[in-house]
Amino acid sequence: MKILGLDSSGLAASVAIVEDDKLLAEYTTDYKKTHSQTLLPMLEELRRMIELDLDSLDAIAISSGPGSFTGLRIGSATAKGLGFALNKPLVEVPTLEGLAWNLWGAGCLVCPLMDARRNQVYTAAYEFEARGEVCEMKAVISQAPMDIGELIARLNGLGRTVTFLGDGVPVYLPAVRQELRVEYRLAPAGLNRQRAASIASLGGVYFRQGRSVDAGAHRPEYLRMSQAEQDEKQKEACRA
Repeated sequence: MKILGLDSSGLAASVAIVEDDKLLAEYTTDYKKTHSQTLLPMLEELRRMIELDLDSLDAIAISSGPGSFTGLRIGSATAKGLGFALNKPLVEVPTLEGLAWNLWGAGCLVCPLMDARRNQVYTAAYEFEARGEVCEMKAVISQAPMDIGELIARLNGLGRTVTFLGDGVPVYLPAVRQELRVEYRLAPAGLNRQRAASIASLGGVYFRQGRSVDAGAHRPEYLRMSQAEQDEKQKEACRA
Protein backbone atom coordinates (compact mmCIF):
# COMPACT_ATOMS: atom_id res chain seq x y z
CA MET A 1 0.00 0.00 0.00
CA LYS A 2 1.44 3.35 -1.07
CA ILE A 3 0.31 6.61 0.56
CA LEU A 4 1.19 10.19 -0.40
CA GLY A 5 1.23 12.52 2.62
CA LEU A 6 0.80 16.30 2.39
CA ASP A 7 1.03 18.83 5.21
CA SER A 8 0.89 22.62 4.85
CA SER A 9 -1.08 23.33 8.00
CA GLY A 10 1.63 25.35 9.73
CA LEU A 11 4.95 27.07 9.11
CA ALA A 12 6.49 23.94 7.61
CA ALA A 13 5.51 22.45 4.27
CA SER A 14 6.03 18.72 3.88
CA VAL A 15 5.50 15.97 1.30
CA ALA A 16 6.22 12.26 1.80
CA ILE A 17 5.63 8.81 0.31
CA VAL A 18 5.16 5.82 2.60
CA GLU A 19 4.85 2.30 1.19
CA ASP A 20 3.64 -0.26 3.72
CA ASP A 21 6.01 0.31 6.67
CA LYS A 22 8.76 2.00 4.68
CA LEU A 23 9.35 5.73 4.19
CA LEU A 24 10.40 6.05 0.55
CA ALA A 25 10.98 9.80 0.56
CA GLU A 26 10.20 12.97 2.48
CA TYR A 27 10.73 16.64 1.60
CA THR A 28 10.16 19.21 4.35
CA THR A 29 10.92 22.93 4.41
CA ASP A 30 10.36 25.60 7.05
CA TYR A 31 11.40 28.75 5.26
CA LYS A 32 10.05 32.13 4.15
CA LYS A 33 8.38 31.00 0.94
CA THR A 34 4.62 30.47 0.84
CA HIS A 35 3.20 26.96 0.59
CA SER A 36 1.65 27.84 -2.77
CA GLN A 37 5.22 28.31 -4.04
CA THR A 38 6.66 25.16 -2.53
CA LEU A 39 4.18 22.30 -2.19
CA LEU A 40 3.76 21.19 -5.80
CA PRO A 41 7.46 21.76 -6.73
CA MET A 42 8.41 19.66 -3.70
CA LEU A 43 6.08 16.89 -4.84
CA GLU A 44 7.51 17.02 -8.36
CA GLU A 45 11.09 16.83 -7.05
CA LEU A 46 10.21 13.92 -4.80
CA ARG A 47 8.40 12.14 -7.65
CA ARG A 48 11.41 12.60 -9.92
CA MET A 49 13.96 11.46 -7.35
CA ILE A 50 12.25 8.13 -6.61
CA GLU A 51 10.77 7.68 -10.10
CA LEU A 52 7.28 7.64 -8.64
CA ASP A 53 4.28 6.83 -10.80
CA LEU A 54 1.48 8.80 -9.16
CA ASP A 55 -1.04 6.33 -10.54
CA SER A 56 0.53 3.70 -8.26
CA LEU A 57 -0.73 5.55 -5.17
CA ASP A 58 -3.49 3.94 -3.14
CA ALA A 59 -4.54 7.14 -1.37
CA ILE A 60 -3.58 10.72 -0.55
CA ALA A 61 -3.34 11.60 3.15
CA ILE A 62 -3.85 15.28 3.91
CA SER A 63 -3.32 17.16 7.14
CA SER A 64 -6.90 18.34 7.58
CA GLY A 65 -6.55 20.91 10.34
CA PRO A 66 -6.56 22.80 12.53
CA GLY A 67 -3.84 25.21 11.48
CA SER A 68 -3.16 28.20 9.30
CA PHE A 69 -6.28 29.06 7.29
CA THR A 70 -4.23 29.85 4.18
CA GLY A 71 -1.98 26.83 4.59
CA LEU A 72 -4.92 24.46 5.06
CA ARG A 73 -6.65 25.82 1.97
CA ILE A 74 -3.50 25.36 -0.12
CA GLY A 75 -3.03 21.80 1.12
CA SER A 76 -6.70 21.00 0.67
CA ALA A 77 -6.77 22.36 -2.88
CA THR A 78 -3.61 20.41 -3.76
CA ALA A 79 -4.95 17.14 -2.32
CA LYS A 80 -8.36 17.57 -3.96
CA GLY A 81 -6.78 18.39 -7.32
CA LEU A 82 -4.59 15.28 -7.17
CA GLY A 83 -7.50 13.18 -5.96
CA PHE A 84 -9.67 14.27 -8.88
CA ALA A 85 -6.88 13.95 -11.46
CA LEU A 86 -5.72 10.52 -10.29
CA ASN A 87 -9.11 9.23 -9.14
CA LYS A 88 -7.69 8.46 -5.71
CA PRO A 89 -9.39 8.70 -2.28
CA LEU A 90 -8.30 11.17 0.37
CA VAL A 91 -7.56 10.30 3.98
CA GLU A 92 -8.16 13.19 6.38
CA VAL A 93 -5.63 13.19 9.23
CA PRO A 94 -6.17 15.78 11.98
CA THR A 95 -3.06 17.94 12.19
CA LEU A 96 -2.63 17.46 15.93
CA GLU A 97 -2.86 13.68 15.61
CA GLY A 98 -0.22 13.80 12.90
CA LEU A 99 2.05 15.87 15.11
CA ALA A 100 1.60 13.48 18.03
CA TRP A 101 2.38 10.55 15.71
CA ASN A 102 5.91 12.01 15.39
CA LEU A 103 6.46 10.69 18.93
CA TRP A 104 4.81 7.28 18.37
CA GLY A 105 5.21 5.01 21.37
CA ALA A 106 6.15 7.75 23.84
CA GLY A 107 5.71 6.71 27.46
CA CYS A 108 4.36 10.10 28.53
CA LEU A 109 1.59 12.41 27.39
CA VAL A 110 2.25 14.04 24.01
CA CYS A 111 0.91 17.59 23.73
CA PRO A 112 1.08 19.39 20.37
CA LEU A 113 0.97 23.18 20.54
CA MET A 114 0.09 25.21 17.46
CA ASP A 115 0.07 28.99 17.86
CA ALA A 116 -3.49 30.27 17.32
CA ARG A 117 -2.59 33.86 18.33
CA ARG A 118 -4.08 35.99 21.11
CA ASN A 119 -2.74 33.73 23.87
CA GLN A 120 -4.48 30.69 22.38
CA VAL A 121 -3.22 27.41 20.99
CA TYR A 122 -4.68 24.62 18.92
CA THR A 123 -3.90 21.71 21.17
CA ALA A 124 -4.70 18.23 22.45
CA ALA A 125 -2.99 15.59 24.55
CA TYR A 126 -2.43 11.98 23.54
CA GLU A 127 -1.16 8.77 25.10
CA PHE A 128 0.08 5.58 23.49
CA GLU A 129 -1.06 2.18 24.73
CA ALA A 130 0.87 -0.93 23.72
CA ARG A 131 -1.09 -3.52 21.72
CA GLY A 132 1.39 -6.30 20.98
CA GLU A 133 3.81 -5.04 18.36
CA VAL A 134 1.99 -1.73 17.88
CA CYS A 135 0.75 1.18 19.97
CA GLU A 136 -2.72 2.66 19.88
CA MET A 137 -2.98 6.44 20.17
CA LYS A 138 -5.77 7.82 22.35
CA ALA A 139 -6.81 11.39 23.09
CA VAL A 140 -6.65 12.36 26.77
CA ILE A 141 -7.54 15.97 25.93
CA SER A 142 -9.56 16.33 22.71
CA GLN A 143 -8.32 18.78 20.08
CA ALA A 144 -9.62 22.32 20.52
CA PRO A 145 -8.57 25.96 20.44
CA MET A 146 -7.71 26.79 24.04
CA ASP A 147 -6.20 29.53 26.17
CA ILE A 148 -2.69 28.50 27.18
CA GLY A 149 -3.57 29.03 30.85
CA GLU A 150 -6.51 26.63 30.59
CA LEU A 151 -4.31 24.00 28.96
CA ILE A 152 -1.65 24.29 31.64
CA ALA A 153 -4.30 23.98 34.36
CA ARG A 154 -5.68 20.82 32.74
CA LEU A 155 -2.21 19.29 32.42
CA ASN A 156 -1.47 20.11 36.05
CA GLY A 157 -4.70 18.36 36.97
CA LEU A 158 -3.68 15.21 35.10
CA GLY A 159 -0.42 15.06 37.05
CA ARG A 160 1.53 13.24 34.31
CA THR A 161 4.79 13.90 32.50
CA VAL A 162 4.21 15.61 29.17
CA THR A 163 6.25 16.22 26.02
CA PHE A 164 5.47 19.36 24.01
CA LEU A 165 6.01 19.85 20.30
CA GLY A 166 4.81 22.22 17.59
CA ASP A 167 5.33 25.83 16.50
CA GLY A 168 3.53 27.08 19.62
CA VAL A 169 6.29 25.80 21.91
CA PRO A 170 8.71 28.74 21.51
CA VAL A 171 5.80 31.19 21.79
CA TYR A 172 4.32 29.80 25.00
CA LEU A 173 7.35 28.21 26.66
CA PRO A 174 7.69 31.12 29.14
CA ALA A 175 4.14 30.44 30.40
CA VAL A 176 4.84 26.71 30.58
CA ARG A 177 8.02 27.30 32.58
CA GLN A 178 6.24 29.61 34.97
CA GLU A 179 2.95 27.80 35.53
CA LEU A 180 3.31 24.08 34.73
CA ARG A 181 3.72 21.97 37.87
CA VAL A 182 4.34 18.58 36.26
CA GLU A 183 7.52 17.28 34.63
CA TYR A 184 7.78 18.21 30.97
CA ARG A 185 10.06 17.72 27.99
CA LEU A 186 10.50 19.36 24.59
CA ALA A 187 10.68 17.32 21.39
CA PRO A 188 13.96 17.64 19.43
CA ALA A 189 14.29 19.55 16.16
CA GLY A 190 13.69 16.56 13.87
CA LEU A 191 10.36 15.76 15.51
CA ASN A 192 8.88 19.06 16.67
CA ARG A 193 7.15 20.26 13.50
CA GLN A 194 4.58 18.84 11.09
CA ARG A 195 5.95 15.98 8.98
CA ALA A 196 4.22 14.49 5.98
CA ALA A 197 5.82 11.14 6.84
CA SER A 198 3.64 11.00 9.95
CA ILE A 199 0.58 12.11 8.00
CA ALA A 200 1.20 9.36 5.44
CA SER A 201 1.94 6.74 8.11
CA LEU A 202 -1.12 7.53 10.22
CA GLY A 203 -3.12 7.99 7.01
CA GLY A 204 -2.24 4.41 6.10
CA VAL A 205 -3.63 3.22 9.44
CA TYR A 206 -6.87 5.12 8.86
CA PHE A 207 -7.10 3.97 5.23
CA ARG A 208 -6.95 0.33 6.32
CA GLN A 209 -9.78 1.14 8.73
CA GLY A 210 -11.89 2.41 5.84
CA ARG A 211 -11.58 6.07 6.85
CA SER A 212 -11.28 7.73 3.43
CA VAL A 213 -13.38 10.19 1.43
CA ASP A 214 -13.82 11.16 -2.19
CA ALA A 215 -11.87 14.25 -3.19
CA GLY A 216 -15.07 16.24 -3.61
CA ALA A 217 -16.14 15.54 -0.03
CA HIS A 218 -12.98 16.79 1.67
CA ARG A 219 -13.16 19.98 3.73
CA PRO A 220 -10.46 21.41 6.04
CA GLU A 221 -11.24 21.40 9.75
CA TYR A 222 -10.55 24.94 10.98
CA LEU A 223 -12.01 24.53 14.52
CA ARG A 224 -12.78 28.24 14.65
CA MET A 225 -13.60 31.14 12.36
CA SER A 226 -10.80 33.08 10.69
CA GLN A 227 -9.89 36.49 12.12
CA ALA A 228 -11.60 38.18 9.16
CA GLU A 229 -14.79 36.19 9.84
CA GLN A 230 -14.64 37.03 13.53
CA ASP A 231 -14.20 40.73 12.74
CA GLU A 232 -17.15 40.66 10.34
CA LYS A 233 -19.32 38.90 12.90
CA GLN A 234 -18.43 41.53 15.48
CA LYS A 235 -19.31 44.31 13.03
CA GLU A 236 -22.69 42.68 12.34
CA ALA A 237 -23.36 42.45 16.08
CA CYS A 238 -22.56 46.13 16.49
CA ARG A 239 -24.90 47.06 13.62
CA ALA A 240 -27.75 44.96 15.06
